[in-house]
Parts: sequence; structure tokens; C-alpha cells
Amino acid sequence: MGIKWRHWTLPAALLALVLPAATACTSGTPEEKPKPSAKPTESGARSPVARVCDKPSDGPKKAPKGAVTVDPKVVNDLAAKTKSHPAGTTFWLRPGKHRLDAEKYAQVIPKKGDRYLGAPGAVLDGRKVNQYAFGGTATHVVIRHLTVQGFVPPQNEGVVNHGSGDDWVIEHSTIQRNSGAGMMTGARQRIRANCLRDNGQYGINGYKDGDTARDLVVEDNEIVGNNTDDWERKQPGCGCTGGMKFWAVNGADIRGNWVHDNRGVGFWADNNNNDFRIENNLFESNDGAALMYETSYNAVIRNNTMRHNNWVGSRKSAKRGDSFPYATIYVSEAGGEPRVKARTDKLEIYGNLLDNNWNGITLWENANRFCNSPANTSTGECTLLVKDVDRCARPAIAKAPLYDDCRWKTQRVDIHDNRFVLDKSVVKCTDKCDRMGLLSLYGTYPKWSPYKAEKVAKAIARKQGNRWHDNEYQGAWKFVVEDQSKVVDRDAWQDTPYKQDAGSTFGRKAGG
Repeated sequence: MGIKWRHWTLPAALLALVLPAATACTSGTPEEKPKPSAKPTESGARSPVARVCDKPSDGPKKAPKGAVTVDPKVVNDLAAKTKSHPAGTTFWLRPGKHRLDAEKYAQVIPKKGDRYLGAPGAVLDGRKVNQYAFGGTATHVVIRHLTVQGFVPPQNEGVVNHGSGDDWVIEHSTIQRNSGAGMMTGARQRIRANCLRDNGQYGINGYKDGDTARDLVVEDNEIVGNNTDDWERKQPGCGCTGGMKFWAVNGADIRGNWVHDNRGVGFWADNNNNDFRIENNLFESNDGAALMYETSYNAVIRNNTMRHNNWVGSRKSAKRGDSFPYATIYVSEAGGEPRVKARTDKLEIYGNLLDNNWNGITLWENANRFCNSPANTSTGECTLLVKDVDRCARPAIAKAPLYDDCRWKTQRVDIHDNRFVLDKSVVKCTDKCDRMGLLSLYGTYPKWSPYKAEKVAKAIARKQGNRWHDNEYQGAWKFVVEDQSKVVDRDAWQDTPYKQDAGSTFGRKAGG
């Protein structure tokens, strides 16, 4: 009944990126969770924010012609009628609370092309008994105008499209207060104008067994308050939470979403994702980073607004004396790779507004993390360039091409025409919230590693085509370069050997 899931543990230095708040998903004082601002900005999201949860779109009040009516007074009516009718049937759910049999594996198993339309007030309720709402592997299933709540899948599994069927369309629905993930994904899935709220682990778990998820669209959704079960505290460093997380997805458009107040990271692409376009979203008041792009390839991150993110986890790490520059946009062992086919051959970050977050953008590469290394937290996985992990061994790994291809490289990252605003009186910080990062750690492990000492630190900072330029800075900013101990001012950042932020403007009027 489950799916394949790979357990990846984060290094201790990165835990605060995903550590949740101590209480509910909207925990914190009013000052820590400011209300959204509608003030337009020169950079950032161009589209109206997707306020879906407070203003859901109503479904049809009467059964469409030819539809099968589902009665909430009859327990399991939806599952039974789905089973008894042919593929391609439209089901209209009357107003009221629909229930499945009181057995944990009871679920709806759609046939190809089945359509489920909820009337105003139609709810499918798992009653904390059923694990899954919609399962199976049928294709071209449509779900609209339906509230799905109260299901209890195991960790890392999902409620809607549990079997990761391809070509599903899920629109104008509310998926809330479930355990696990609100939904899984198949290839070519369309997720539009939904409220994905207060789920135990993720709003969306973007993974399909066999690494075959591709060409996803996630558009105009409100994704709020997820990770209510506080998994990072239960399993420290599990890397298993977020508003939405994607694994090995090839091609995705993430646009026009309001991703806010999640207990951890807002958006997280982790392990061999490729060709993402993330644009016109509002990321707001997430406890961790607004956006993480990790061990992945080729993306465009543009015209997003990111406001008041990363305060909770980073404040905790600062109190512990941690000097790592936890960031609002965090790029970890990820970048552009022309040999992996995509709509771009870079990781381009431009046109974004970063407004009073904890830190800005960090580009990071762990010198000890590569294929076949005991320090590789993506256990058993290798890059898209060398799929056979065993090839990355001595002596071959010390020479071309494996020296480069066995490592996920933070390279070809182009950061330009963004606006970075920092007022420390708003963020309520005095130190460690005002940084950009371009760094690695000192390579030490394992003994046979060809990446020891400062090789990776110097490569990421000087040789791998990572560039900041033509940005606007308001407030006082610092720059962490090569390693955590090297914090420089803008003059050193712009001077040889780094030569960063050519054409950028710096001012202090935002405070700090």
C-alpha cells in the first residue's frame, strides 16, 4: 500500500533550516508573524496572491448531466459507486460529510478518466480511521471542489493520488488536517487553485516510484500551516517536511502560489530534480527557508516575493552560536548543467524581492558529500551524470571525468536584478541575519576523498561560474565566502578574487 521512500538525514550544520516552531504552525508573537502586505514592489511576484483557503470556489449545486449522484448518508457510497461504474464516469457528491468504511485501507480506487465534483459543502472525511482517500494508478482522474480531511496515511505517504497515477487534475479543492502529505504526484499532474492546509507532513509530496514524475504544474494554490506533526523534532535531520517537497522530478512549473506559515521550509526540491521554473509566488512567514534547491539541476527562480521567512529556525541556531548563514533561498550542491536537458542550462535567480527575511541567498557545497561517500546523506544515490554509485571510487574518482561528475556541484548560478531589503528592527535581530553566502566546508572525509582541504571552497567561490550582479541592497549586508570563518564587507566581496555584485547598488536606508 505504500511507496518507495529514501531516508536522507541532513548534516547537523543544516538542521536549523528545517527545524519547526515549538507549538502550532502559526506559532509566535504577532511581531514574529506579521500580516501580509499588499504594497506593490519593483521586484517580486507580479500576480495577485492566491487567497484560496478563505475564499474557496464553489462546485456545482446540481448534478451535471449524466453524472452519478453520491449520497453522504450512505456510508462508502463513493467507493462502491466508483467500483460499479465504468471508466470515465462523472460523480457528483452531494453536500454533507461523506464517509468510507471504517477500515484503514478503505479508499476510493478511480478508473481511467473518472471525475469527482463536489457540491458546495461536500466533504470526504477519513475520520482519523482511513489512511487514503484516492488511490490506485488510474490515469486522467479529475477532482474538483471537494474537501478531503481527516485521513491518516503513514509518514511519507499521501492522501490524494496515493498511488501516483499520471495525468491527474486536482483543482479548487481543500485538502486539510490529514497526516502525511495532502497529495502525491504522478507525471503531468495539474494542481491548481487548491487550499493545502495543516497537513501533518507536507501539502504536496512530489515523488513517483521509479523517479518518473515529470512535467508538473503547481499553480495558484495556498499552501499553509503544514508539518503539524513536527517531524523534524521527532526525527532530527530527517529532511522530511515542508509546504511542498519534490524528489527526482523532471520538469515543473511552480507559479502564483501563496506559500506561508509552514513549520519548516516553504518549497524544497531535493535530489536529482531538474528543469524547475519557480515564478510569481509569495513565500511568507515560513519557519525555515522560503526555498531550497538541493542536489538538483537547471532552474529559473524569478519574480517571487519572499517576506519574513526563516526567522524561527535561524533565530534558534543563532542563539546556539551557530555561524552557518542559513538563508531564505538556499542552494545546496545544485546548479546549472548543460549536459542535463532542460529549458535552461543555468540556475538563474532574478527579479525577486527578498523583504526582511533572515539572511538572503546562500550557495553551499559540502566537500564531503559526493557519490559513494559515507558522508552522502542521499544514501545510495548518485548524480544524473553518473548513475552507478560504484563507479565513484578510487582511483578513478580522482581523475576526469569522474572527479567532476561524481559530485553534485553548485555551479553556473546567476543571481541578478533582485532586491534585498533588511531592517533589523523588523526582523528583531542584531547579528547573523544580514548575510549572503558562497561557501563550502574544509574537506576531510573519507580518507580516500579527492576533495580534501580547500579544493571545493575555492572552486565554488572562484571557478564554478557563480555570480551575483546588478542587484539592489537596502540595509547593511555582509558576505560569507569560501568558509564560515570568512565574513567580508561589500568592498572585499566586489574586489579580487571574488569580483561579485558588479553593477549592484548598496544603501542603508532600510535600517540595520
